[in-house]
Amino acid sequence: MMVKQCVSGAGFLLHLLMLLLLMPITVSGYGSSGSIAAAFGDNGFFCAIDAGGKQEIICWDKGNKSSVSTTLMSSMPPMVSLSGGEGLLCGITSNASQAYCFSLPNPGKNLVPRAFQSTSYLQIAAGRNHVCAIRGAYNSSINLGNVDCWEFDQASEEKYSFRNQYIESLLFRKIVSGDGFSCGGVEEGGVVCWGPRSENLGISVTSGDFEILATGRNSACGVSSVSSEVECWGDVYEFGAPPKGSRFVGLSAGAQHFCGVYEDDHGVKCWGNDSSSVPKGSGFMAIASSDYTTCGVREVDLILDCWGVQGQSPVEYSPPLQLCSPGVCSAGACGTGKFAFNASILNEPELENLCSQKDLRICLPCGTNCSKGYFPSSMCTDNADRICTACSLCQNSSCWDICGLPSSAGIQQQERQEISKLVLIIGSSASGTLLILIAFCLLPQMINTKDEEKGGSWCTSCLGKHVVEAEPDSHPQLPISAATLVGETQIFRLSELKDATHGFKEFNELGRGSFGFVYKAVLSDGRQVAVKRANAATIIHTNSRDFETELETLCNLRHDNIVNLLGYCAEMGERLLVYEFMPHGTLDDHLHGELSPLDWNMRLKISLQAARGLEYLHNEVTPPIVHRDVKTANILLDSGWVARISDFGISSAADRDHQNGDMESDVYSFGVVLLEILSGRKAYDRDYTPPGIIEWTLPLLRHGKAAAIIDRNVVLPRNVEPLFKLADIAELCLKENTAERPSMSNVASSLDQIVRAGLIM
Repeated sequence: MMVKQCVSGAGFLLHLLMLLLLMPITVSGYGSSGSIAAAFGDNGFFCAIDAGGKQEIICWDKGNKSSVSTTLMSSMPPMVSLSGGEGLLCGITSNASQAYCFSLPNPGKNLVPRAFQSTSYLQIAAGRNHVCAIRGAYNSSINLGNVDCWEFDQASEEKYSFRNQYIESLLFRKIVSGDGFSCGGVEEGGVVCWGPRSENLGISVTSGDFEILATGRNSACGVSSVSSEVECWGDVYEFGAPPKGSRFVGLSAGAQHFCGVYEDDHGVKCWGNDSSSVPKGSGFMAIASSDYTTCGVREVDLILDCWGVQGQSPVEYSPPLQLCSPGVCSAGACGTGKFAFNASILNEPELENLCSQKDLRICLPCGTNCSKGYFPSSMCTDNADRICTACSLCQNSSCWDICGLPSSAGIQQQERQEISKLVLIIGSSASGTLLILIAFCLLPQMINTKDEEKGGSWCTSCLGKHVVEAEPDSHPQLPISAATLVGETQIFRLSELKDATHGFKEFNELGRGSFGFVYKAVLSDGRQVAVKRANAATIIHTNSRDFETELETLCNLRHDNIVNLLGYCAEMGERLLVYEFMPHGTLDDHLHGELSPLDWNMRLKISLQAARGLEYLHNEVTPPIVHRDVKTANILLDSGWVARISDFGISSAADRDHQNGDMESDVYSFGVVLLEILSGRKAYDRDYTPPGIIEWTLPLLRHGKAAAIIDRNVVLPRNVEPLFKLADIAELCLKENTAERPSMSNVASSLDQIVRAGLIM
């Protein structure tokens, strides 16, 4: 349960390019301090600082089962930083720089011993049962101070096992705490560790200087100030083999794993006995780890996201859909390699600063690269990180290498490589190829013989007009791309389609299925089309009458939300269908592949357009057409980014008796498509537990937790209510009782209401 809202309405819809703005990182582990932190143990929970400028706190626990009220949480002071211990969190208050520790059942009670409640502190680090803090004020330009420590247990509020005269005489820059030990970076350089269990780390003082520190229960890791690489001490079982050769700008620690934030693109890498399953394609600016879960503030929109350890049960923590602070407020200049986060990019007129005091700033490390699928279109400045732009917008050589796009010379080389590859494949499978060649040579003769026995060449009718195809040996002057017009449908010559596809070469292949292959083709008049070529098995198992019936039906289909047939070729035993070309690929490519991601406006419109396409096939075609293979790979996007339904088959006479039931099956499949659009996850993905999207989402939807399935890899809209409505529609489509499922007309009508309301903007 969310115990306090971050920013009401979460107003953060950015300009198109600003959607891709990536901002670097502060991190929090067990004992370290940041804008997000986690409490360990059975009563573990997460808290983060909101992005509303008042620095209030939001918290969420396992299963969102907490009964803590917003009223109780509002009694807590605003805080500038947080640190997690065992079942509790500690923070520095933003109004007086004082220590405040609390547990989720009673957040209004300050657990800090009275002797330390009135002292000002610069940083705080909660361990298993103790806390250490650096004296000073976070809003001062002085970032050094002495350390105070105190302990909690059931027998006594205060113990003194951490009292150490040598430690108390040192000045510290940073501090972290674990199970019975604390470590800190000192003024002279290096790291000092102390406490009753500090000897388990195998160090007491290190000579190297470390920019960042994080602790697990029995181990610690640091990022070198010189190399930015990770070095670890203590229980090897917890941190395993730290990555070598990678540069990091942040660390967090779980019970038996560590996570680091890469310096270049701010992606996350986890290592240890229990490595985490990190979200793909997302960068983070602040992360924190509990026992088996890590949560972070995403760089693209300041929204929270959580993920769990691989092989464990599904993530139990569902963070609220709110904006949260990307880092800790501080005084002074940011320095080289850092930038001051500018709240104006959030497009909130009333929000001038994320800090409670206007003279403070959040300094974050600059990024040098972008996550996969993006390229840096501008570099880091004093007040903004580099801007990352989708590779689909790459226009010149400056981004070709980053995006993996070939130059014109590279394209020619690629084509030559593809031809060589095809020759190699043919050569290595000569026996199989020979059989196929024999089939293709004999089959046309067999068909032509049958056609000749009927007294002429194969012919069909489209749009009610009968047209006899020209003999193969004749070469009449045919208009428009050497094709005969039949109403709106054309009869193409085989020679023309061979030329248009470069002989049906592999490098022109768009896809393949049970029917055969689909190729991209450029006709002689410059038009781009898609050519679907039947394979031998399809031709053998489909007689001429069935194909003619299917073709007749396809010729009469015309709708803005289906891929319309342009023409066909039935020459020399070949069966080829020519369709409109869809330059923006499939919905599957954008949700799960290499193409640019889609924002929520686009996703909602695509949902509606695809529903209208299916509605047309179900209700406006006689006899009705049931798709039978509704999936994201069969929803294509045309030049205007309009969704088109493709790859639908025609029912045989025997199939039509079961048409109504099949329509309900289409509705069910469309519900799966809606879940993929909402979550960004594939219908089945072994990288997740459970792998099936239905098994994962339906229990959450039925318990009112739609927020847990919404794709966090896309900037969320100002109002997420339309997305919840989309989840409701998906749940209806997936009803086990087919009678309870809506028709495609009802689905389209419901989606139309969402899009027309314009609430997504």
